[in-house]
Amino acid sequence: MIAQQSKFIKVLLTVIAVLVTLAFLVPTVWMIVSSLRPQSETFANASDISIWTFVPETWTFQHYANALTGDFARALLNSLIIAVVSVVLGLGVAALAAFAISAMRVRGAGAVFAIIVISFLVPFEAIAVPLSASFREIGLHNTYVGLILPGLGHGLAIFYLRQFFDSLPKELTEAARMDGANWWTILTQVYLPLSKSSLVGAGIILFMFQWQAYLWPLLVASRSDMLVGSIAVARMFGEYSTDYGTIFAGSVLLALVPAALLFFFQRQFTQSLATSGMKE
Repeated sequence: MIAQQSKFIKVLLTVIAVLVTLAFLVPTVWMIVSSLRPQSETFANASDISIWTFVPETWTFQHYANALTGDFARALLNSLIIAVVSVVLGLGVAALAAFAISAMRVRGAGAVFAIIVISFLVPFEAIAVPLSASFREIGLHNTYVGLILPGLGHGLAIFYLRQFFDSLPKELTEAARMDGANWWTILTQVYLPLSKSSLVGAGIILFMFQWQAYLWPLLVASRSDMLVGSIAVARMFGEYSTDYGTIFAGSVLLALVPAALLFFFQRQFTQSLATSGMKE
């Protein structure tokens, strides 16, 4: 009897989980489908739910062609450049900071770590406006440098790597020091090779921070050739008419890049979440 009840509860929870998942997927599916139907059919079946709400009566890829032949294509490339450079440079900054706090135990490391934790707890929107004014004064407005810099010293990425570095046996550092290795050698030949999964996790954090950024690019990039994907999609809304199909196509393309990234690195990302914060 107990086994049957347990099986029934498991089946019931599975059904509920599937229904909740489908409920969350409905808007996404509708957006993808609407990007593949003509403009005249976008809202034709939205009020009365039917099979045609989620299946286009007429299929078209014109909206994707419109998105990729306009300013959105350059904006998408800008977002990719900014995100990739931020990941490469940001991982270097985060690894060095986390290593100094965790392994080197420099004086004041605890206070520095407390400041880092506070830094990512403060909403970026609270400092974005005065920071953008400073960037304008030093000539970083409408530049890749201005768009990339705020994402390099990401507090959450430093915290993430520091937690993993703390889980590594301290005997590794002590043995390397006894063999005459300097701190740079210990970082590059001991810590980083053991931290591949955590580096992937921190890299995804940095990538998503830049990829989904909206307020900062809005403040520091006004030229059309420096727009990012999220701003380009927002500018597709017209004052008198709006091509929703192209907006949906642009939104799908923006969502595909991080989705593909998470799919490709899902094993490493899951492993990094499982091991982060573990102690020896």
